[in-house]
Amino acid sequence: MQFTKKDILDMDSLTADEINLILDTAEHMKEVSQRPIKKVPTLRGKTVVLFFYEPSTRTRVSFDIAAKRLSADCHSISAGTSSIVKGETLVDTAKNLEAMNPDVIIIRHPSAGAPHMLAKKLKASVINAGDGMHAHPTQSLLDLMTVRERKGRIKGQRVAIIGDISHSRVARSNCIGFTKMGASVVLAGPPTMIPMAVETLGVSVTHNIDEAIYGADVIMVLRIQKERQKGFLFSTEREYSRVYGLTNERLKNAREDALIMHPGPINRGVEISSEVADGPYSIILEQVTNGVAVRMALLLLVAGGARNVDAD
Repeated sequence: MQFTKKDILDMDSLTADEINLILDTAEHMKEVSQRPIKKVPTLRGKTVVLFFYEPSTRTRVSFDIAAKRLSADCHSISAGTSSIVKGETLVDTAKNLEAMNPDVIIIRHPSAGAPHMLAKKLKASVINAGDGMHAHPTQSLLDLMTVRERKGRIKGQRVAIIGDISHSRVARSNCIGFTKMGASVVLAGPPTMIPMAVETLGVSVTHNIDEAIYGADVIMVLRIQKERQKGFLFSTEREYSRVYGLTNERLKNAREDALIMHPGPINRGVEISSEVADGPYSIILEQVTNGVAVRMALLLLVAGGARNVDAD
């Protein structure tokens, strides 16, 4: 199968076959990262621009590493160091960047739909690194890769996603991604953190964490996103931890081989205990490792280097 997408904007626009192609390519890219010399010339001469309007550690660094391991030239700018602080619009900034002939622009923006707007106006490929509370496709893809790697398949897995669902672009992308690949997804959190009509994504909802993780194959815990909340959605962090925090005691209700995931950053002692985050079933750091592989795969596929992947 040939990958024909110019942009990676959300999980809605990817078919199951395209997702499988991305994950298969990412497995090959992971092998590159395990070599003594972690570099291939596949995207030599290509230019990648990282344009982040919001703070980021894992996503930004992994995209930077991914580009450099493929030998692309990578340039990173932020809103605070660009002409946006002088009043320049997002579209004008992007068009000025495109005038320098980059091949891929990776953008994280607080407004939902910003990457989609740019993708329509720019010839360069656009990859969404997170837009508001809407989508985070590369996080969903690395989560899918990690589960497939550990479980051997995604289809038939029971995935419990717990926490601040309303403000989480990761939750929305994973609801779409995992259900599209044949998993069943259950969401759990306080009523104030569950969006209305979320069941239309093909998931089930409960407000009882023990019910959600009962028999779960995968448990994904989300951070409380205080920066996006406009009011108090729970009484105190201590109360939230008592009712919705994932602890070793609660894990007794899950399957013995349940995988523990978290997109990061972790609020230890709030949504997850340190014992669980660092425990034997935690694959949180594996998610980070696979993030580099998935982002290498996406850069390879959208920048047109797939035909050269075996040439080195």
